[in-house]
Amino acid sequence: MSLEDSGSSSTLVCSLSLEWLNADRSVHRRANFKTVTLRLIRNEYREIFLEVNGEKTISRKFHLKGISVHKKFMSEGKASINFLEEKLTALISNAPPMHLMSFLKHMYIKLSGKEEPKVGLREQLLTGKPHVVEEISPVTLNEVNKAKEKLKQTDITPPTGKKKRPAMEIQNKAVKRSCLSTHLDPSPLTAEQKEILQAALSGKSIFFTGSAGTGKSYLLRRIIGALPPDVTVATASTGVAACHIGGITLHAFAGVGSGSAPVERCIELASRPVVQQAWRKCRHLIIDEVSMVEGQYFEKLEKVARAVRKNDRPFGGIQLILCGDFLQLPPVTRNSKPDDKRFCFQSSVWDNCIYSSYELTQVHRQSDPAFIDILQNVRIGRVTPEITEKLLATSKQKIDGAGILATRLCSHMQDVNLLNISKLEQLSGSEQTFSAVDSDLNASNQLDQQTPVPSSLKLKIGAQVMLMKNLNVGEGLVNGARGVVTKFSKEGLPVVRFRSKLELAIKPERWVVKTGGGSILTRKQLPLRLAWAFSIHKSQGLTLDCVEMSLSRVFEAGQAYVALSRAKSLDSLRVLDFDPKQVWANPDVLNFYRRFRRKLHMMQVVPLGKPKKS
Repeated sequence: MSLEDSGSSSTLVCSLSLEWLNADRSVHRRANFKTVTLRLIRNEYREIFLEVNGEKTISRKFHLKGISVHKKFMSEGKASINFLEEKLTALISNAPPMHLMSFLKHMYIKLSGKEEPKVGLREQLLTGKPHVVEEISPVTLNEVNKAKEKLKQTDITPPTGKKKRPAMEIQNKAVKRSCLSTHLDPSPLTAEQKEILQAALSGKSIFFTGSAGTGKSYLLRRIIGALPPDVTVATASTGVAACHIGGITLHAFAGVGSGSAPVERCIELASRPVVQQAWRKCRHLIIDEVSMVEGQYFEKLEKVARAVRKNDRPFGGIQLILCGDFLQLPPVTRNSKPDDKRFCFQSSVWDNCIYSSYELTQVHRQSDPAFIDILQNVRIGRVTPEITEKLLATSKQKIDGAGILATRLCSHMQDVNLLNISKLEQLSGSEQTFSAVDSDLNASNQLDQQTPVPSSLKLKIGAQVMLMKNLNVGEGLVNGARGVVTKFSKEGLPVVRFRSKLELAIKPERWVVKTGGGSILTRKQLPLRLAWAFSIHKSQGLTLDCVEMSLSRVFEAGQAYVALSRAKSLDSLRVLDFDPKQVWANPDVLNFYRRFRRKLHMMQVVPLGKPKKS
């Protein structure tokens, strides 16, 4: 929700604790409310109040005057409002993070508006105005611009030689600045994304899919931000995918190990106190990259959920929000028997668990209709002579430039490591090693699996690197941006020139990983990886602006599509020795999509499965 359309953000449903403080700021009285509705209201004198309502709560209102706001944990649905004059603190928790952000923005913008003439208590009593309480009006564009202008005029650095302002005031101004910052003002959703968001908020279990680059992960983060954190568990089938959405792996949450044990043993494992508490507390379970969840494992989890929660409804009454594309990478299975339920949609419980299915169709990663059409056909295993001709033609394209070489996508991680190490060794000059700072040294292997950056990164001048975190979307510094190390700064940091021609000293960034037990692991490391080569598997979710590939060793249906769809455009892609036989789609997946996609028949899906080798 952007500032301009935040008219519905004058109310907030959350948990609330009210603390009345003594002169020494110790708490002398506390009131806790599990569920309340906060509402921004005005009285007949245009004064703004915070109204607190709940089913078992007497309606209260507090004058929003002389307040400070603390929002360090806003991403977790927590914030506090200090009413300095009343010596009262309102502690907000379990609020949907996006709603909380919008609510605080709305409050700040309204408080930043033109102040009405103040009317004293005696004048109020004598005016005889009828008592009026009304919900605050939606934010207008004019009010947003005024608030931003006022913010520009606010200097939070005390002038030299003057008395330093209190820390509370400075912190409050910093909070106001962040309330209008870009990262709290997400891009508006498309109509199809809004439909899926509303379906997720309805409480019904849903599955949504879409081709590469349609914004599945972005929408998923918006859904997570709209749900109460205390009862929402965000998971993914892989560690890196879980890190991207600020969640944990599905295996870590489930607490049943690999899931290879019999159902009875899985139920025993999930009945351990800590694991059982997590299962019982969960109301909304989100699973990203669900295409990589094995069918038998999904089936076992459904039985575990019903047993541990003592609830016979599908999945123990938990709302499922599943996201992924089955036409991309499938589950990694040790068993390859033909009768195995490989995909989770093949399990006996899928139809009972999923109420509705949706598909995102608007592609955001690529803008060229011709390239999008090629990718949509490759996705379903269809390669025409025209498509073959266009992909073969890319082998002669010069996509390298300014010292930046194309990243080679490989189907095997061993090939990636060998190529990156050998290329780095061929460079002259001294090698610099950058070691990650992990919160737990014993968890370094886990952080290697669940964060996109290595524990140790070796670089030289001339090293080909890839950015692994969004630093500045407007400048093109996005996850997957390609660059080359040009020098090392005085501070010893690598200076990288990107394809956008921007040159920047790269500083360490922080990644947060949640564990199944509820603890937090962190890694601080340069947001870079060596990029002469990269694995197809680890490239999921990335947008690459300079990429080449040889698909001769692909071994899974959908692998060639994942590789091709990483490219931002046909002009930034180089496909070596392309062969149509390297492209196929799983027939079971195609049949699955036929059942709920209304438009699939227009694509004339052929062939059904892997083509036979001649």
